[in-house]
Amino acid sequence: MYHQGAQAYQQVARKTEAPRDREANLLSRAAANLQLIHDAWELKQDSLNEALLFNRRIWNIFLTSVTREDNPLPAQVRQNIANLGLFVMNETRELHMEPIKAKLLPLININRQLAAGLRGSEEAAA
Repeated sequence: MYHQGAQAYQQVARKTEAPRDREANLLSRAAANLQLIHDAWELKQDSLNEALLFNRRIWNIFLTSVTREDNPLPAQVRQNIANLGLFVMNETRELHMEPIKAKLLPLININRQLAAGLRGSEEAAA
Protein backbone atom coordinates (compact mmCIF):
# COMPACT_ATOMS: atom_id res chain seq x y z
CA MET A 1 0.00 0.00 0.00
CA TYR A 2 2.71 2.47 0.99
CA HIS A 3 4.72 1.57 -2.10
CA GLN A 4 1.79 2.45 -4.37
CA GLY A 5 1.41 5.83 -2.67
CA ALA A 6 5.10 6.55 -3.07
CA GLN A 7 4.97 5.64 -6.75
CA ALA A 8 1.96 7.90 -7.32
CA TYR A 9 3.77 10.77 -5.60
CA GLN A 10 6.88 10.24 -7.73
CA GLN A 11 4.83 10.31 -10.93
CA VAL A 12 3.20 13.61 -9.95
CA ALA A 13 6.55 15.04 -8.84
CA ARG A 14 8.12 14.18 -12.20
CA LYS A 15 5.37 16.06 -13.98
CA THR A 16 5.52 19.15 -11.76
CA GLU A 17 9.18 19.62 -10.88
CA ALA A 18 11.31 22.02 -12.89
CA PRO A 19 13.96 20.50 -15.19
CA ARG A 20 16.80 21.99 -13.13
CA ASP A 21 15.35 20.48 -9.96
CA ARG A 22 14.98 17.10 -11.68
CA GLU A 23 18.60 17.25 -12.85
CA ALA A 24 19.78 18.24 -9.37
CA ASN A 25 17.76 15.44 -7.79
CA LEU A 26 19.16 12.85 -10.20
CA LEU A 27 22.72 14.01 -9.57
CA SER A 28 22.12 13.91 -5.82
CA ARG A 29 20.69 10.41 -6.11
CA ALA A 30 23.69 9.26 -8.14
CA ALA A 31 26.06 10.81 -5.59
CA ALA A 32 24.19 9.15 -2.72
CA ASN A 33 24.36 5.74 -4.45
CA LEU A 34 28.10 6.10 -4.97
CA GLN A 35 28.59 7.37 -1.41
CA LEU A 36 26.81 4.32 0.02
CA ILE A 37 29.15 2.06 -1.91
CA HIS A 38 32.18 4.07 -0.85
CA ASP A 39 31.18 4.01 2.82
CA ALA A 40 30.52 0.26 2.88
CA TRP A 41 33.02 -0.81 0.20
CA GLU A 42 33.44 -4.42 1.38
CA LEU A 43 29.68 -4.97 1.62
CA LYS A 44 28.44 -2.91 -1.32
CA GLN A 45 31.12 -3.32 -3.98
CA ASP A 46 28.85 -5.70 -5.89
CA SER A 47 26.46 -2.74 -6.44
CA LEU A 48 29.17 -0.63 -8.05
CA ASN A 49 28.42 -1.42 -11.69
CA GLU A 50 24.73 -0.59 -11.29
CA ALA A 51 25.54 2.74 -9.58
CA LEU A 52 28.12 3.60 -12.24
CA LEU A 53 25.64 2.79 -14.99
CA PHE A 54 23.05 5.11 -13.43
CA ASN A 55 25.62 7.89 -13.11
CA ARG A 56 26.84 7.35 -16.66
CA ARG A 57 23.30 7.57 -18.03
CA ILE A 58 22.76 10.92 -16.33
CA TRP A 59 26.03 12.27 -17.66
CA ASN A 60 25.32 10.92 -21.12
CA ILE A 61 22.13 12.99 -21.13
CA PHE A 62 24.07 16.08 -20.02
CA LEU A 63 26.70 15.55 -22.70
CA THR A 64 24.08 15.08 -25.38
CA SER A 65 22.25 18.21 -24.22
CA VAL A 66 25.24 20.54 -24.02
CA THR A 67 26.51 19.53 -27.44
CA ARG A 68 23.23 20.36 -29.17
CA GLU A 69 23.37 23.55 -31.19
CA ASP A 70 20.04 24.74 -29.80
CA ASN A 71 21.25 24.55 -26.18
CA PRO A 72 20.66 28.01 -24.65
CA LEU A 73 23.59 27.91 -22.20
CA PRO A 74 26.58 30.13 -22.88
CA ALA A 75 29.35 28.41 -24.84
CA GLN A 76 31.81 28.50 -21.90
CA VAL A 77 29.30 26.85 -19.53
CA ARG A 78 28.52 24.21 -22.13
CA GLN A 79 32.23 23.53 -22.60
CA ASN A 80 32.79 23.23 -18.83
CA ILE A 81 29.92 20.76 -18.50
CA ALA A 82 31.22 18.79 -21.48
CA ASN A 83 34.70 18.66 -19.93
CA LEU A 84 33.27 17.43 -16.63
CA GLY A 85 31.19 14.88 -18.51
CA LEU A 86 34.22 13.52 -20.34
CA PHE A 87 36.10 13.27 -17.06
CA VAL A 88 33.16 11.41 -15.47
CA MET A 89 32.94 9.02 -18.42
CA ASN A 90 36.68 8.29 -18.29
CA GLU A 91 36.65 7.74 -14.52
CA THR A 92 33.62 5.49 -14.85
CA ARG A 93 35.35 3.38 -17.49
CA GLU A 94 38.42 3.07 -15.29
CA LEU A 95 36.30 2.07 -12.29
CA HIS A 96 34.63 -0.64 -14.34
CA MET A 97 38.03 -2.05 -15.28
CA GLU A 98 39.69 -1.58 -11.89
CA PRO A 99 37.38 -0.80 -8.94
CA ILE A 100 39.17 1.48 -6.48
CA LYS A 101 37.26 2.95 -3.56
CA ALA A 102 39.06 6.32 -3.59
CA LYS A 103 38.18 6.91 -7.25
CA LEU A 104 34.52 7.25 -6.26
CA LEU A 105 35.15 10.48 -4.36
CA PRO A 106 35.70 12.77 -7.38
CA LEU A 107 32.48 11.47 -9.00
CA ILE A 108 30.56 11.98 -5.77
CA ASN A 109 31.92 15.51 -5.34
CA ILE A 110 31.27 16.54 -8.94
CA ASN A 111 27.67 15.33 -8.75
CA ARG A 112 27.07 17.08 -5.43
CA GLN A 113 28.63 20.35 -6.57
CA LEU A 114 26.69 20.42 -9.82
CA ALA A 115 23.44 19.54 -8.02
CA ALA A 116 24.04 22.36 -5.56
CA GLY A 117 24.74 24.75 -8.43
CA LEU A 118 21.55 23.73 -10.20
CA ARG A 119 19.64 24.42 -7.00
CA GLY A 120 21.37 27.78 -6.60
CA SER A 121 22.66 26.60 -3.26
CA GLU A 122 25.52 28.31 -1.44
CA GLU A 123 27.14 24.91 -0.84
CA ALA A 124 28.18 25.01 -4.52
CA ALA A 125 30.53 27.88 -3.73
CA ALA A 126 32.21 26.00 -0.86
